[in-house]
Amino acid sequence: MLGALYLFRHRGTLYLEALFKRTDLFFFLYKFEHLSHSPLESSRILVKLLNFQLFHYLIPLSPTPGEKSETSRYRIPDNRTINSMTKKIILDTDPGIDDVMAILFAEAHPEIELKAITTIYGNVTIEGATHNALYLKQKYQLQADVAQGASKPIVRPPVGPTVVVHGESGFGDVEVPAEVEGEADARPAYQYIIDAVKAEPKEITLVAIGPLTNLALALQAEPEIVNLVKEVVIMGGAFGVNDHRGNVTPYAEANIHDDPHAADIVFSASWPVVIIGLDVTEQSFFTGDYLDKLRVDAGEVGQFIWDVSRFYLKFYKEKVGLDACHVHDPSAIAYVIEPELFTLREGPVRVVTDGPAEGMTIQKFDGRTYLHDEWEKHTPQRVGVAVKDAELLEIYRQSIIDYGRKMS
Repeated sequence: MLGALYLFRHRGTLYLEALFKRTDLFFFLYKFEHLSHSPLESSRILVKLLNFQLFHYLIPLSPTPGEKSETSRYRIPDNRTINSMTKKIILDTDPGIDDVMAILFAEAHPEIELKAITTIYGNVTIEGATHNALYLKQKYQLQADVAQGASKPIVRPPVGPTVVVHGESGFGDVEVPAEVEGEADARPAYQYIIDAVKAEPKEITLVAIGPLTNLALALQAEPEIVNLVKEVVIMGGAFGVNDHRGNVTPYAEANIHDDPHAADIVFSASWPVVIIGLDVTEQSFFTGDYLDKLRVDAGEVGQFIWDVSRFYLKFYKEKVGLDACHVHDPSAIAYVIEPELFTLREGPVRVVTDGPAEGMTIQKFDGRTYLHDEWEKHTPQRVGVAVKDAELLEIYRQSIIDYGRKMS
């Protein structure tokens, strides 16, 4: 099904801009030479539209005056700067194993422009997180900036890196070179975030897949950013849906538990937040077979994901009893790409900041009025409660395969 067609001129070339919704049909596009002088002309190109995502094509229709006409060649550029459907994100991350999966997903998908990776402690130390981000930037020639973030929580004592899950380096058994090219931006991550959203108001989505300290610091330093951010997407929390309540304590998820005070600040702020927590991330699974096939089909990128996942799968098998791993961090990226994959529930969210339930996330969604209510005055946020897991897995798989072929 054709979504929309537009004509515009860029640097002397007339383009047909075609937006397509999900379909498995074929659609023919016609090329016209010198539209201002002659009727419809000659050749056609066949574009097969994959059946799992939105595609946005730019097809040059006419040459610049004086240029030689090329009726037999058709270029569909991967031009994210022209693509009006591209979603700009800053990815706040503590690069461990599933963070790698999410970073490569964001870089791979044509609808996402990964503007920056801001680092945070969590799976590794802040120094390790920044080093890992710079390594990925070097390895895959990422255009994203890297900015180093906070090294510890706002109030609580640091929990420490999750070595048992992600290994000493954060990448499992994969060795990260001691020296990497490039340097992090001179600004701390929270300032980078502030400056970025001021420069492009209402255009940037913040995607946080680690502890929320950087976002909380940005809010404290410049409260007005709540009006400048397009959306905030969080991988974190657990609300008891689908019987998922916690993964580091009986009632707390790791990212929120690492800095519950920061999480409460972020969830209570008056900006639009979507929380993709254990309620949905533990409903999707990267099985051993799935990752094996990705290794075969996605070239070096698939091999790298397979390599880092060995340590992760071993942890899941020995500690969780699964022959698979949950799709945690990539689920946040999947939401940005296709929100329709998720069912969301709306209501204010608060975080328990001390005691045995520290890090527990609680949403009020019943709409009742209470005599004492610490939720009522806060902005309703949206929490994921269901996911189309098979579609999510297919989007991830196809994105990585296409990226792997592009990189080969």
